[in-house]
Amino acid sequence: MTIENSARRNRITQAFSRARAEGRAAFIAYITCGDPTLERTKQLVMRFPDAGVDIVEFGVPFSDPMADGVANQEAANRALKNNVSMGDVLRTAGEVRASGSELPIVLFTYYNPVFAYGLERFAKDAARNGVDGVLLVDVPPEEAAECTHLLDETGLATIFLVAPTTDTTRLPTILATTTGFVYYVSRAGVTGERTDLAADVRDHVANIRAQTDLPIAVGFGISTPDHVRAVAEAADGAIVGS
Repeated sequence: MTIENSARRNRITQAFSRARAEGRAAFIAYITCGDPTLERTKQLVMRFPDAGVDIVEFGVPFSDPMADGVANQEAANRALKNNVSMGDVLRTAGEVRASGSELPIVLFTYYNPVFAYGLERFAKDAARNGVDGVLLVDVPPEEAAECTHLLDETGLATIFLVAPTTDTTRLPTILATTTGFVYYVSRAGVTGERTDLAADVRDHVANIRAQTDLPIAVGFGISTPDHVRAVAEAADGAIVGS
C-alpha cells in the first residue's frame, strides 16, 4: 500500500482516535448524495465538521434499496429523478476533497451500481476522488474476495455489517474481512426512525469488541439524542441518517 493510500485509510482511524481522546463516541452522518441536488449535498457536507460530524456516509442512489426505510428510499428516488449516477457521487466526493476537507468519506452502496460502473474502475475512481471506505450493503464477506482485493489495493477500507442475527460461527469471518470499522445494525429490519433502542445493543457490541480491535459503530434506527447517548456508552460511534 502506498503512503497516499495509507493516509487515506488513516482518516477513518484518526476520526475514531480523536473522538476517543475527547472521551466521546464518533458521530457518523448519512446523507443521500444528490438529494435535493449534488450542489446542496456538497454544501451540507462542507458544513458537517462544524456541526460535530466526524465521518460522513455518502448514500449512493439506488432503485431497490432493500436495507433502507421510507425516508432513505424517498431520498434515493429524488436523487434518481435528478439522474444522479455513481460517477456524479464520486465527482462530488472529489469536489469535497479538493476544497480542502479532511472529513472521512464512506460510500454506502449496493453492489448493482458498483457492478454497472465496473468494479476495478470504481475502486480506482473512488480512491482518486478521496473516498476513504466502502460499505457494500448486500455483498456478504464470503462472496467479497474480488471486491475487497481491489478496494484494499487502492487503500479503501471495506466495511461490513454485523446484525443481531449474526451467529457466533460467522462473526469471525465478517471481522476478518472488515477494515475501517465494524458497522453493527442495532435491530433486524431496515433503516428508519424508531421510538426505542434495542435493549440488547450493549451485549452485542461487547461480544464484537471481545473479538476485534476495530472501532464499532452502531446504526439503523438511531433516532434521538437519548439513543445516541446510549450507543455512546457501548460503542465507538453512532450512525444517524436524515
